[in-house]
Amino acid sequence: MKKKIFLIAVLCLCMLGLAACSKTDPTTVDYNGRSYDELQAECQSTVQALVSMSDEDKAYILASGSEEIVNLVNNWDELTAEYGAFVEFGDFKVVKSGKTLTAEQTLQLTDRKAILTYVYTYYNMQVEGITLDAVYSTGEKMGKAGLNTIMGILIVFVVLILISLIISCFKFLSVFEKKEAKSTEDAGKDTVVTQIVQREAQQQDDTELIAVIAAAIAAAEGTSPDGFVVRSIRRR
Repeated sequence: MKKKIFLIAVLCLCMLGLAACSKTDPTTVDYNGRSYDELQAECQSTVQALVSMSDEDKAYILASGSEEIVNLVNNWDELTAEYGAFVEFGDFKVVKSGKTLTAEQTLQLTDRKAILTYVYTYYNMQVEGITLDAVYSTGEKMGKAGLNTIMGILIVFVVLILISLIISCFKFLSVFEKKEAKSTEDAGKDTVVTQIVQREAQQQDDTELIAVIAAAIAAAEGTSPDGFVVRSIRRR
C-alpha cells in the first residue's frame, strides 16, 4: 500500500515537472520571423501615433485613409472623448490560435482601460485587422447584457402591439367595403330604374307620334286612321 502511494506521488511530481518545462516564455518565441518585442513595439507605436496625431493629420487620414485606419482613428476619438486621455501602457500578450496570431496591448486611459488588438495571418504575418475596445468589468458586461435583453423584450412587445392594432383595424375595413358595395348596388338600382323610366317615356312618345302620323295620313287619304298599322319608326 505504501509503495502504491509512493509511486502515485512520484508520477504526480513528474507530471508537474513536465508541465512546468513545457511552459515557454513568450518573449523568447519566434513568431514566424517576428519577435515578441517587435510585435509589442508595433502596437505601442500605433498608440503613440494616435496620441500625437494633429488635427491636420487626422483630417488627411479620414479623407484618404483605408477603412480600417479610419475606423481605428474614429474609435480612438470616441474612447478618449468618453474615458479621457492616454496615461500609460499596460500588459502585452501574444496568442497563437490556428492560422492566426493575436497581439493585445492594454492601455490605461484616465477613467478606463482599453485594449489595442492586432490580428495577423500567421503564415505570412500580414495584418488582418486592428481593433480598439474599452475594457469593461463583469458587472458592467452583465448590466449591458441585461439592458439589451430588456430593450429586445420591449421592442418585441411594441411590435406585437402594432400587429394587434393593425389586425383590429381589419373590421373597419370590412365595414367600409360593405358600405362601398351597398352604395355601388344602390347606384346600379338607380341606373336600372332610370333606364326603365326612360324607356317608358320613349314608348309613350312613340305612341303619341304614331297617333299623330296615322291621323295625318288618314286626313290626307280621307279615310279613318283605324285602318293604318305603323310597323316601325326610324329616328334620324
